[in-house]
Amino acid sequence: MKKAEDRSGYLFSKGYSNYVFMLLFLLYMFDYIDRTIVTSMFTSIERDYGISHMQSGLLMSAVYWAIVILTFPVSILVDRWSRTKTIGVMAIMWSIATALCALTGNYVQLFMARLLIGVGEAGYAPGGSAMISGLYPIDRRARMMGIWNASIPLGSAIGVMLGGVIAVKLGWKHAFGIVAIPGMIVAILFLFVKDYKTIDLSFVDKYSNKIKMEKKDMVKEFLSKPSVLFTYFGMAAVVFVTTSMLTWLPTYFEKMRGIPQETAGKMASSVMVLALIGAPLGGYLTDHWRKSRENARLLFPAVSTLFSAIVLFIALALFKGSFQYVLFLIFGVLVLAFISGAASVTQDVIHPGLRASSYAIAVVVQNLLGASTAPVIMGKIYDLTNIQTALSILPFVLLVGAILFWLGSRHYVKDLGTVAQITLEAE
Repeated sequence: MKKAEDRSGYLFSKGYSNYVFMLLFLLYMFDYIDRTIVTSMFTSIERDYGISHMQSGLLMSAVYWAIVILTFPVSILVDRWSRTKTIGVMAIMWSIATALCALTGNYVQLFMARLLIGVGEAGYAPGGSAMISGLYPIDRRARMMGIWNASIPLGSAIGVMLGGVIAVKLGWKHAFGIVAIPGMIVAILFLFVKDYKTIDLSFVDKYSNKIKMEKKDMVKEFLSKPSVLFTYFGMAAVVFVTTSMLTWLPTYFEKMRGIPQETAGKMASSVMVLALIGAPLGGYLTDHWRKSRENARLLFPAVSTLFSAIVLFIALALFKGSFQYVLFLIFGVLVLAFISGAASVTQDVIHPGLRASSYAIAVVVQNLLGASTAPVIMGKIYDLTNIQTALSILPFVLLVGAILFWLGSRHYVKDLGTVAQITLEAE
C-alpha cells in the first residue's frame, strides 16, 4: 500500500481505491433506500394512522431536519478524527433506525424513528465526498463523484419500488425491516477500511510563512469563495425539485392518471433511476469539457439544470399520457447531471483539511432550503389545491438553480487559484 499520493494522483493502489469506492457507493445507495422507501407507502400509512398529506410529507422532512442540525458537527469529526470510523458508525446507526420503523405503533413513534435515520445519515455525504476527493486525482474527481452520486437515484428508485411492492404484498412495516439488513453488513465492512492522515489546518501567507488556521481563517476560507457559495444555493434549488419528485410523483400518477399504488411507485422509480445515466454522464462530460474550459465544473450544471427545467415544464403543462411519461424519463436523465460538477467544486476550491466541512455546508443549505422543506411545502400546496398545481412550480425552481450555477462559474477559476496545495498521506 502506498504511503502518499503517487504520480497518478491515487492515494492508495488503484484496486484498493476502487474497493473503498464500491463500499462508499453501496452505503450511499442504502442511505437513500432507507430514506425514500416511505414515499410509495404514504397511502397505506395514511389509511392506517389517519394522517394528512402534509403529515406524510413530514416523514420525509424529519430525516432532513436531523441532517441539517447534525451534519456540520459530524463533518468536523470526519475532518479532524477519522472518515472511515465515522462513516461506519453512522451507517450502523441509520440501519438500526430503519429497522425500528417496523416496530412503531403510531404516527409519533414512526416520526421519531425517521428522525433517528437522519441522525445516522447526517455526516455521510460530507465524509464520503472527502474520501473520494482523497482517493482519486483531480482530473477524475467529477467523474467519480458522478458515479458515486448515481447511487442516489438508484437507492431512491429501489426504495420507492420496494415500498410499494412490499406494502401491497406483506404490509408497509415489513419494508423497513427488510431493507435495514444489507446496509448494516456493508457498514460493518467499512469500519476496517484504510483512511488518509488527518490534514494539518494551515496555510502559507504572502511571505511564505506556514501559519496555523484559526476559526476566523476557516470562516474566511468559505466566505471568500463566491463560486462555492453560489454552488451551495444552486444545489439547494435542484434538491428541492428532486426531493419533491421523489416524494410526490407516485401520488401524482395515482391521482392524476388513476394508476394503482404499486404501479405508480414503479413508474416514479423508473423516472428517478434514470439519473443513473445522468449523474455519471454529467461527470464524464464535465471532466471532458474542463480540458478546454476550466470553469466547466459549474457551466455544465448551469446548462443541464436549465434543460431539465424546460423538459419538466413541457411535461407538466402541455402533455398527458404516454408522451408525458417519456418527457419525465428524459427529465430523470437530466436533473441529476449537475451533481458531479457541483459536488467537485465544494472540494476543489476549499482547503483539503476542510473538505468534509465544505460538503457539510452544502448538505445543510440544500437540506434546509431544499430537501426538508420540499415535502412539507408541496404537501401543503397539495392540501390547498391539487397535486398538479403543486408540481407545476418546480420548473421555475430549477431555473433559479441554473442561474446560480452560472453566477458561480464566473468566479471558479480565480477561487481555484487560491487553494492551498497539500499532498495527502495514507495512514
